[in-house]
Amino acid sequence: MTTSREVLVFVPNLIGYARIILAILSCYYMPIDYVTAGTCYVISGLLDALDGHAARYLNQTSLFGAMLDQLTDRCATACLLITLAMFYPDYAMLFQMSTALDIASHWLHLHSTILSGRTSHKAIDLDENPILHFYYTNRKFLFFMCAGNEMFYTGLYLLFFTPGPTVAGIGLFKLLTVLAAPVAVVKSLISFIHLIAAALNIASLDAAQRDKPKSG
Repeated sequence: MTTSREVLVFVPNLIGYARIILAILSCYYMPIDYVTAGTCYVISGLLDALDGHAARYLNQTSLFGAMLDQLTDRCATACLLITLAMFYPDYAMLFQMSTALDIASHWLHLHSTILSGRTSHKAIDLDENPILHFYYTNRKFLFFMCAGNEMFYTGLYLLFFTPGPTVAGIGLFKLLTVLAAPVAVVKSLISFIHLIAAALNIASLDAAQRDKPKSG
């Protein structure tokens, strides 16, 4: 019989705790040391892929681990965007809206998943939105979109300090940021679809609940 304490120390959850520590260190160094901050942030992001593989390989998937993974992703990205809003005040509202959309869409989508009886926010039914279905069932595409989105915001952060080493006459960080920009835009559109689809799903659950015959 598995105990709650055992769940807390599942290997993928231990990786999750390491991600949190790295994210906190990254936040501490963001204003003063872009090398340390960037390194901690990137490693934390890479571990996001590792914990999922570990959970499946070791048969240690858990609701706690899924929640921990989601919260770490959202909080780490939000902290980076807060820093970007300070570094680029003229674009602060864009970063604010991006943060709000990211958190709201994932929160509503996750609750829609739980309320509808599925155990994973990635378990999309075939009769639901085809864009979200492809997004969550194609792991390579999902990784590409998430990595590209993070590359864009990380690139903006690094550009505040340095354009990076020159590649073909252009700074590496600037080049990566420009290449990743379309991915970040598409990722935001997918988040918006998340928001709308989840809202419709929850509204349909409300409608079904109201239509149930009342006892007595």
